[in-house]
Formats: sequence, C-alpha cells, structure tokens
Amino acid sequence: MAAEQDTVDGRRLRGQRRRAQIIEATLTIVRRDGATGVTHRTVAKEAGITTSLTVYYFATLDDLLVAALTSVTDAYTQRIRELIDTGADPIDGLARLIAESAGPGRERALAERELSTLAARRPALRPAARRWRDNVAELARTQTGDPDAIEAFVALSDGLCTAILLDDHEADLARIRAVLSKALLSTSR
Repeated sequence: MAAEQDTVDGRRLRGQRRRAQIIEATLTIVRRDGATGVTHRTVAKEAGITTSLTVYYFATLDDLLVAALTSVTDAYTQRIRELIDTGADPIDGLARLIAESAGPGRERALAERELSTLAARRPALRPAARRWRDNVAELARTQTGDPDAIEAFVALSDGLCTAILLDDHEADLARIRAVLSKALLSTSR
C-alpha cells in the first residue's frame, strides 16, 4: 500500500514539475516575444518537450495563458497578503513591490502587464487579471473605507506600474510611496 502511494505521489510531483516547466517557458516567451508569440509549439520548443505534452497539460491556448498569468498573480497575491497580515506599513510595502518593476521584478511585471492587457480581448484571462486589482483594493481597505478612494488607489497603482515599465530608469521609491500615501490622504477628508 505504501509503495502504491509513493508511486502516485511521485507521478503527481512529476506532473506538478512539468506544469511549472511549461508555465515558465510560456512566461519566457511572453517576456521575449509578447503574448502573440505563445503557441503550444513555441512553448514546447522553449521547454524542450513535445507539443503533445503541452496540450496534455494545457488543452487550449487560453488554459496556457491563464496558468501563466495566474502564476504571476499568485506571487503578487502572496506578497500583498503578507503586507496586509503582518501589520507592516502596507503603503511602503506596495511602493516597494511597484518599484521592483524597474529592477529585479521587471520581467515578471512586464509579462503580467502584457497578459493582463490581453485579458481585454480574451475573457478567460480576466479573473486572473483582476486579482492584482482585487488585492490592491484589499490593501487600500486597510487604510480607508471610502470606495472612491479605494478605486482611485487601485487605478493609481496600475498607472504607476505601467509608467515604471515605460520608463527606462530606476524607480524612485520615495516618490512612489509619497504618491500612494497622498492619494489616500486626499480622499479621506
């Protein structure tokens, strides 16, 4: 009985690793070639596996894109969740997360932004794309109960992320923090 369980767990673990490998290959293509470069064939080539394996794990292109976007938003969700749950300064933490888009987090942020924008045309991506916004709204609710302020804060966070990706220089953490703080202060009056 234990040997049978080990076999099942081993297969499950290999399947999880294969899925992660395919998702990483998808994100690599999105970063390098944009979302339009993603096909089962290009992902298989990037991952060094057969096309039939990508189709086995992700039957449709939307399944593949949703999984890739979800992997990025899961990481952001975890970071924002930690900011909310630890009692740390959530505005400072969000400012740092946004500022990473100009440095070590640029490639993942670029992939997330591209896939989130694609969600406007591909409804299957919309729930995953909304997660960033939902998490930022939850963070804003720790600072204010004003629905207009929360909506403005979410839009501002989106805009700051986009501006950082468009600029070709390091992000100014102090400025990002100040802009985010001011947005919440000016609406709480």
